[in-house]
Amino acid sequence: MPTGVAMRDAREQLFDAAERVLLREGPEALTSRAVTTEAGCAKGLLHKHFTDFDGFLAELVLDRIRRLDDQSEALLKAAGQGSVVENLTAMLTDLFGSVAVAIVSLTISRDGLRARLREAVPVGVPILTEAGQALRDYLSAEQTYGRIPADADVDVLGLTLIGTAHLLFADRTGTRPTTADVRAFVSSTLPR
Repeated sequence: MPTGVAMRDAREQLFDAAERVLLREGPEALTSRAVTTEAGCAKGLLHKHFTDFDGFLAELVLDRIRRLDDQSEALLKAAGQGSVVENLTAMLTDLFGSVAVAIVSLTISRDGLRARLREAVPVGVPILTEAGQALRDYLSAEQTYGRIPADADVDVLGLTLIGTAHLLFADRTGTRPTTADVRAFVSSTLPR
């Protein structure tokens, strides 16, 4: 690997490389060597920016959680507009069409990573916990517009939506659910 070559935004390039490896080969293939090879840089670059590989992975997960904030904000702004089913379908399809499912698998498979993430995300599974909260916030907002019944338990509904979507998308090597599949389960889950 080349050395002495300046990389712009090395952290982001390393994160993107880790995502590509994770999506293509799964969490078991994610090593510091695989990441730096994918990024086209010397292995030492990763250790220059991060204390160790679990530290790198923790920062990757936290960065992707921060990116989820933009999706959460967009979903909340959609409250009262369009179709509730379509808004939820779009959010769930975007979320699980990304690296989220692979990050859940990665987090579950690495004890050191989970331990580090517990400092920032003390409860639940990182990414799923934040996405579930975004859904609950959106459903609560829709209740204020009368588009979700006032007596609907948005906590249970949000967890049902996030859990079911995760199960639909969990097999990274199988056939991915279509938008129509996601729409069908969202539609059947929402109270009338």
